[in-house]
Amino acid sequence: MSISTHKLFPFLRWRDRVTRDNLKADLMAGLTGMVLVLPQAVAYAFIAGLPPVYGLYTAMVSAVIASLFGSSWHLISGPTAALSIVVLSVISGLGDFSTEQYVGLVISLTLLTGLMQLALGLFRMGSLVNFISHTVVIGFTAGAAILIAVSQLKHLLGIHVPSGLSMVTTIEHLLEQGAGFNAVALEAGLVTLVVAMLVRRLNRKLPHLLIGMVAGSLACYVLDPAGEVVAYVGALPGQLPTPVLPEFSFVTLKALAPGALAVALLGLIEAVSIARAIAVRSHQQIDGNQEFLGQGLSNVVGSFFACYASTGSFTRSGANYDAGARTPLAAVFAALMLAVVVVIAPQITARLPLAVMAGSILLIAWNLIDFGSIRHILSNSRAEAAILLVTLFSTLLVELEFAIYIGVMLSLALYLRRTSQPRVTQVAPLQQSERRHIRNIQRYELEECPQMKIIRVDGSLFFGAVDHVQQEIRRLTAPGSGVNHILLIGKGINFIDVAGVEMLHQEINRLYMMNGDILISSLKGTVMDELKRTGALKILGEQRFHETPQSAIAELIPRLDQDRCATCTKRIFGDCPPPVKA
Repeated sequence: MSISTHKLFPFLRWRDRVTRDNLKADLMAGLTGMVLVLPQAVAYAFIAGLPPVYGLYTAMVSAVIASLFGSSWHLISGPTAALSIVVLSVISGLGDFSTEQYVGLVISLTLLTGLMQLALGLFRMGSLVNFISHTVVIGFTAGAAILIAVSQLKHLLGIHVPSGLSMVTTIEHLLEQGAGFNAVALEAGLVTLVVAMLVRRLNRKLPHLLIGMVAGSLACYVLDPAGEVVAYVGALPGQLPTPVLPEFSFVTLKALAPGALAVALLGLIEAVSIARAIAVRSHQQIDGNQEFLGQGLSNVVGSFFACYASTGSFTRSGANYDAGARTPLAAVFAALMLAVVVVIAPQITARLPLAVMAGSILLIAWNLIDFGSIRHILSNSRAEAAILLVTLFSTLLVELEFAIYIGVMLSLALYLRRTSQPRVTQVAPLQQSERRHIRNIQRYELEECPQMKIIRVDGSLFFGAVDHVQQEIRRLTAPGSGVNHILLIGKGINFIDVAGVEMLHQEINRLYMMNGDILISSLKGTVMDELKRTGALKILGEQRFHETPQSAIAELIPRLDQDRCATCTKRIFGDCPPPVKA
């Protein structure tokens, strides 16, 4: 089978794993996945402002496509809490719509999201997610969890709140109308929440959300047997998803484009991060580009079957692996079982109270917040803590899609800040060692030559970093310092661009005017090859480049002020001339 065919049909790569024993394991894992996704799909559709059936459709169609065309054996895709709240924010920000119009826009958003993800995958930009800081994801997810929780308080309390209000305005409205809360709704929601928490604490393998929702529904039935006191989700249509045609109008796609990009990025970040986390346990190699293609294709195909934007689910993926899944067929089996339930038991949500849904969603929101990582970040790094808080408050106070962009920009800013300030370490030979290995002067408390500084640069010399390195060189060779020679050890340099070459040329000329020089040692072969290819080696002077620091030091020592060397007592180098006897 050719490589191109495997890329086009990635499920052919694991077909040899489809054995009788593995099929049994996948079938049992699929059953576990169906039990988990049933309440979650309903809850997440609720968060996205959609009828519950759209969450179920997404858990069927999108999950199957993503599993077959992705690279992970265990990643389970479908509706998720964070992506659902972003979908709600994107569409709600465009105005007020009827249910039919809202659903149509969501489906168009899903198509556009999938096309963007496919494009990123086709252009092999799977490494893009590496530039999104984990801190940003934690901050955004925590903020989304708070928004989700606040959005469900109206259902938990049974208080009408106008749609489209900000978080702050929603809280103010709830406080004003708090005295008129619905006691039955509150009690049913709290029963759901408490029972689900207890079940989760007793046994994490049990479907705690499903059990909690059953308990809350039973409590509500006892308190409201006629079904007239609280609002209910209502019955499902009892049919499988049928093909629909998303709206392709230019005006609609243009309005949805900024939000679609945010949804696409968040979905890819979640999916690839979860796939890699599970792969650490399963010892599988994940192909980021293939995951981009799988997620993009799942959303494109899903949009034609009334699905909304999907991505990987950490809860369901972890449970899938723990349940013994061997191949992506576990996701297919879960989707097929869910389809059977939807067809034969459409009344399953008929007496499901909105307050019970709210109780389960509050627990989902709580579990989204990574308190351990937040505490660690806040206590260990000011820069990371600032990024976390900015992302968190941006999520709470501005449109969610813009909060994602803010997080991405912060991630890039952090990356550029770190790469633009490579570590410049002063080093010197170990004076007590015969071989005189080069070591960090501060760590080993070493003496330095009064006329020469040896520095090690740990980072590439590119346009963003040259100013920082040049400032360090000029600080060490400032007038009055007595230092006019620099040995730059470049074993930590991965590349030197045009700006890096120009900076080195400037410093060579400056030190030449001071009767000094810069020598460079230990560059990687690939860096030397590139300098030769571009002609930079001739510009800087081939004689200035040495394979080892020792040969560079041996060349520099005769150039030093020999009168100063004669009276120097430090004896830094083995090649230092003997001191003049008094």
